[in-house]
Amino acid sequence: MNEPTYLLLTAVAVLVALTVHEYAHALVSTRLGDPTPAYAGRLNLNPLRHIDPIGALAMLLFGIGWAKPVPINPSYYRHPKRGMALTSIAGPLSNLLLAFFSCLLFLLSAKAYAAALGSFPIASLPVKLLYHLAVFLNLFHYLNLCLAIFNLLPLPPLDGSRLLYLVLPARAHSWFIRHERYIYFGVLAWLILGDRFFGILMRVDLISGSGILTFIASLFAPTVWISAAADALSVLTLRFWTLLPFLN
Repeated sequence: MNEPTYLLLTAVAVLVALTVHEYAHALVSTRLGDPTPAYAGRLNLNPLRHIDPIGALAMLLFGIGWAKPVPINPSYYRHPKRGMALTSIAGPLSNLLLAFFSCLLFLLSAKAYAAALGSFPIASLPVKLLYHLAVFLNLFHYLNLCLAIFNLLPLPPLDGSRLLYLVLPARAHSWFIRHERYIYFGVLAWLILGDRFFGILMRVDLISGSGILTFIASLFAPTVWISAAADALSVLTLRFWTLLPFLN
C-alpha cells in the first residue's frame, strides 16, 4: 500500500474514533439530565464539532491523542459524582467497544480477502477493496485501543483527569484546575519529546542493559508502553474472536 493511501485511511480512522469518543461523553451526560452538550452543539456525530486540531494531529502522528472536551454541567445530575464518573468513562469505553467489534470485522474481511485471492486476480478491484478494508479495520481497531488507554491517564485534558477529580481533596482539586493549561502543554511536550528522550537514554549501556532501568526509562516514552498495552489487549481480543468456529 502506498503511503498517501495509508495516511488517508489513518486519518479517517482517527476522525471516526475521536468523534465517537466525544459523542459518547455528550450522549451519557444528556441522558443523565444535562442539556449543556446539546446547547453546545456536541450531541451529534459531525467530526467538525469535536476535533481538536492538535489532539487529532497527535493521534495521527503518535497513535494517541484527544478531541475537544465536551462541556458538561454536573449540577444537573441527580448524583453528581456518579454522573461525572459515568460521563468520563463513556469516551474510553466507546473506543474499547469500537476496537472489540472492529477486530471481528477485520477478521471477517481478512477471511474474505483470502477467499477473493483464490477467485480473482490480485490486481482486480474486489481484491484491492477487500485488502484496503482489512487494513482500515486493523488500523481502526488498534487506534481505538491506544485512544482508550491514553485517555484514561489522570492528566488534563484527558478523561482520566475527571475521574481523578472525583477522589481528590478540595485543595488538590483546586490546584489541578488552576494549572490545567500548564499540564496540557506538559502532556504535549511528553508526546513530542518523550520518545526521543527514551531513545537517548537507551544509548546508555547501563540503562539498556538493565530491565528495571529500561522500564523506568520507558515511562518517558508514551508510545512505548501504550503500544505495549494496546498490543496485549489486541492479542486478547483476537483470541476471543478466533474462538468462534466460523473464524477458524
